[in-house]
Parts: sequence; structure tokens; C-alpha cells
Amino acid sequence: MSPSAGGQELVSLAMPVADEALARRLTERMVRVEEALAGHVQSRARFVTDAASHLMSAGGKRFRPMLVLLAAEAGAHPEADEVITAACVVELTHLASLYHDDVMDEAALRRGAESANARWDNHVAILTGDFLFSKSSELTAELGADAVRIQAQTFTRLVEGQIQETVQPGPGEDPLAHYLDVVAGKTGSLIATSARYGARFGGTDREVEEALTAYGDIVGTAFQLSDDILDIASDSDESGKTPGTDLREGVPTLPVLMARVSARPEDARLLELLDSDLSDDSLHAEALALLRAHPAMDDARDYVVARAQEAKALLTALPPGPVREALETFADHVAHRST
Repeated sequence: MSPSAGGQELVSLAMPVADEALARRLTERMVRVEEALAGHVQSRARFVTDAASHLMSAGGKRFRPMLVLLAAEAGAHPEADEVITAACVVELTHLASLYHDDVMDEAALRRGAESANARWDNHVAILTGDFLFSKSSELTAELGADAVRIQAQTFTRLVEGQIQETVQPGPGEDPLAHYLDVVAGKTGSLIATSARYGARFGGTDREVEEALTAYGDIVGTAFQLSDDILDIASDSDESGKTPGTDLREGVPTLPVLMARVSARPEDARLLELLDSDLSDDSLHAEALALLRAHPAMDDARDYVVARAQEAKALLTALPPGPVREALETFADHVAHRST
């Protein structure tokens, strides 16, 4: 995580920071975060350390701790030790959730490496996730009672989202609204808290803290939704992923749900395919082609663009400058990465 050639920008999860001085400060602090994270996953037992270090060593964009550091730059003391601690809290929480996600999804790979449940077993993966959650809780206690309350509320939303993802919408419940609630819980909640922690421990006023929290919630959710679109629209050469992976696995995503909502008479074949087993390559390719040509793809893009614009509007609470510019640029990236 370092400036690009010429030192003009820093990128984490495609978040450019054009101001050279800001990029340098964030780089230096991310080094501190990485060093601290390596220490926080240590255990008295070597096996526990190895398991807890497994996914962290596999890499990752570190977007959440990066957002903590960037939000703190809007305050009076972004260099505070509490900011580094908060950055570790959100990343450990995120890592813990990945261990549990992989068990639920029966995933064999994570970040290009063997998942913990594949390398060891489900029991090890679940307990390692629990270990990381406990480590994040220890750190949160260092930040004070209010941070503990915020973390508990965030964890509640995150787990509720994970549980909701495993169940079908109830009678009379809108499937699209159900899915958006899942994404807001699973993804938006922790990104919102990342922004809140950075603002709070960096010393912003309450108005800026609330604006950045709302920004994080919206942008975090929109980023996941843009991934939904890319799963359908992108070629493997562009994204590095196999197109239509969620479609093949029957995972509901924004374009699929919007296609169902806006189904036309000529969509009978698409709906038939969406309700069938798409493990067959030819059926999967047919469904992918029909979905790519469906107006729901543009509807999904428009929805993401609107959410990103909503997030940008919140940033008027911040004074103009490099921090606001970086946050606005990231929202623009979210809006247009799938267009």
C-alpha cells in the first residue's frame, strides 16, 4: 500500500488520494496498522496464531482501516493512537466475518488462497473467526464504553445481515428490499463504523461524524451492489473473476432481483432459467446473455449511481480539501465502475 509512480496517488480498494502529502501520511499510518494487526493475531498457541494469520497474510484491500485513517484526517488529531487501534478493530472484525462466511458458503478459496475451512476444517475456521472477534472486542474496550456500544450495534447488524441472507423473504415481503437490507447489514454496517471511528477518534465535530457515518453506510452498500453488476456484465479478462459466478450458484443479486421485478412477457425464458439449475454450462451461458441484454442491468446501474450521488451529497459537511476530494472520488468510482 504505497504511492504510485511519481507519488501522485494512493490506492486502496480503488480509492485514489491525489494529494501527495495526504497520501504519504496515510501510507505511513497503514504501515503502523499492518504492524499492529500482525501483533494482534498472535496467540499463546502456535496453531491458533497460524490459523488467525492465514487470511490476513493472503492480502486484501484493507479498505475499512484505510477509511478509518482517511476519516480521521477530517479531524483535529488524525495521528492519535486511538485511530490506529480503531483501524485494527474494524479489520479484525472484517477478517473474523470472512472465516465464518467461508464456512457458510463452503468456499474453497479466499483471496486466491485456500480458505481456512478447506485447509483445516469447519470447526477450526469457526473458532478462529471467534478468536478474531474476541481480539477485536479486547481492542474496542481500550477505546472506551461508547466504542464498545458502537461495536456491539455494528456486530448486531452484521450478524442479522448474515442470518437474513440464509432465509427467504417472508410472506408479503419484497425480495429486493430484503436483499438490500442484507447488503446494508453485512457490508454497509462495518464500513459505516469505520468512518465513524475515524471521525470520532480523529476529533471531528458531531455533524461531520454523522455525515461520514452515513457516507460509509451508503458507499459500502453501493460498492457491493456494483460487484453484483460486474458479476454479470464483466469479462473475466477485465475483472479477474469468472462471470456469472453468483448466477450459477443461485445467489440473488441486484440485477437478477430487478429483472424479476420488471419481468416482461418476453422474459419467460429468462425467468425459467433463473429458476433452474445453472450448473450446466450451456444453460448458464444462455441465462447470462439474456440477463446482460435485459433493461434491469441499466436499472441496477442507475440505482448504484443514485446511491453514490447520495453519499457524495453528505460530504458537504466537510470543508473542501484533499480529504473530501478523496471521498468524493471514491464515490464516483463506485458509481461508474460498473457502467
